[in-house]
Amino acid sequence: MATPSGKRILLGISAGIAAYKSAHLARLLKKAGHEVRVVMTDGAQAFITPLTLQALTGEAVRTSLLDPEAEAGMGHIELARWAELILIAPATADLMARLVHGHADDLLTTLCLASQAEKVMAPAMNQAMWRHPATTRNARQLEADGWQLLGPAAGDQACGDVGPGRMLEPEAIVDALFMAPLFKAPDAAPAEARPAQGLTVTITAGPTREPLDPVRYLSNHSSGKMGYALAEAAAALGATVHLISGPVTLATPNSVRRINVSSATEMAEAAHRLAGQSDVFIGCAAVADYRAANVSEHKIKKTTESDELTLTLVKNPDIIAEVARHRSGATRPFVVGFAAETRDLEAYAQDKLARKGLDMIVANDVSQAGLGFGSDSNAALVLWPASSEPHSPLGRRALPAQTKATLATAILDCVLERLEHSDTASSPIATTQNPKASSQDPQ
Repeated sequence: MATPSGKRILLGISAGIAAYKSAHLARLLKKAGHEVRVVMTDGAQAFITPLTLQALTGEAVRTSLLDPEAEAGMGHIELARWAELILIAPATADLMARLVHGHADDLLTTLCLASQAEKVMAPAMNQAMWRHPATTRNARQLEADGWQLLGPAAGDQACGDVGPGRMLEPEAIVDALFMAPLFKAPDAAPAEARPAQGLTVTITAGPTREPLDPVRYLSNHSSGKMGYALAEAAAALGATVHLISGPVTLATPNSVRRINVSSATEMAEAAHRLAGQSDVFIGCAAVADYRAANVSEHKIKKTTESDELTLTLVKNPDIIAEVARHRSGATRPFVVGFAAETRDLEAYAQDKLARKGLDMIVANDVSQAGLGFGSDSNAALVLWPASSEPHSPLGRRALPAQTKATLATAILDCVLERLEHSDTASSPIATTQNPKASSQDPQ
């Protein structure tokens, strides 16, 4: 990846254990040629010292709202005018809540209100705090206010819990920043139009994890490779790409915005939030059909009284069907589903296409050796309604075994062809939002 021209980055650090990662983040930003100044909350200084950040950035670290050494004692105004980008990493639940409500009771929150710079944060907190409805509301509001949220990632946490809430690794944060508009070369020649230019594509990928207790969960073998290949291919074709990812070990593709989730309900919330902003929605994730009716607060212990354990499960939301039913003006996306089957591939795919009201379905036989879950190759059968008439024949394209990267491009070619056909009144997706058929700009 080419290093962008140096920018003025204000790195905000709040009071989370992930603050230790901020030192490495500051070093990476400096190494990439950026000018970095650091602002720390009082709580952040309990986890990492200002002297460490000063040594890494070569700049004095700011901690006080009214700095007697600053011009006219108004350090926050000077910093607000200086910064081209404000990056808060880690951003705690408390800091997110204070920013939502416009608090300005310390240097970091005050300069966020006073600055016109681009604003990015990397949340970090306990998994229960991240899942709390108040934090979910705050995250939505911050995005509506113009903040870009990077992460959080899912995994083991310092408190011993497992789940979403880990701050993204510094390398992932830097990669995501380099994709932001601020880092695009201003004098670059206009790129040649690409097939998906102007389209917004949302893709779900990977497995979901349904917790049983603080250390156990129900999941599946999905590696996320197919969904990530689709995201990379869509970005290469010029689309704006949102990738809603379950827990995987894959790197975020270039120019893709990744939203990390863990459970099916978290994935559903993100999918519904982004569906209305999308031209194409591709449900490639392996979403668990069921979750525990009640999650144990403590680890479930093995007993000597019985050799059996009974779990009560309830159905998870049917994300792809709900998105396909999504109606909000003209914002229903073109909806593509996936069907991973072990037998009767075409029959099950046809049923799912009709039953869930999809515009296209990509079916693959995961029982074939070397294909499907965890592998780098796959084959697919793509089906779509040939017209809007009931019981109309299906369009059909068989895609032979090939690498998932190549297959992803072939699948997207099918999608783009169908979007072209949406210009005609006979198309079953003529009412979907399509930049080529609408005078409105894509959301």
